[in-house]
Amino acid sequence: MKEQVEIRTLKEGRYIIIDDEPCIIKSIAHSKPGKHGAAKARIDAIGIFDNQKRSIVAPVTTKVYAPIVERKTGQVLSVGETSVQLMDLKDYTTIDVPITEDMKPKLEPGKEVAYLSSMGKVKMDIR
Repeated sequence: MKEQVEIRTLKEGRYIIIDDEPCIIKSIAHSKPGKHGAAKARIDAIGIFDNQKRSIVAPVTTKVYAPIVERKTGQVLSVGETSVQLMDLKDYTTIDVPITEDMKPKLEPGKEVAYLSSMGKVKMDIR
């Protein structure tokens, strides 16, 4: 799910969709309007799910999409080689979430963990 917002309303730490990927905004730089032009904004962001750096430059009146990112809690059912199976604690659905090797020691069956969900993608939120 996503909503439409103007670039002028965005702030650091909020989310934006760049190249069909939900990203978190790391910095925003505004430039003054010129003699015949509109003020522009440069947004630098990092992808939530792929950690790639992306940036866009556009007039501040441009409308862009902001993803609706949900932070949910789930219970670990099983830990596999490359993924973990979680059960959402609200609606009791089970999902497979990919994990990295360094996350494995922190996960064990029965433990409650937080995860992010947006645009059909899921990521563990272990801090």
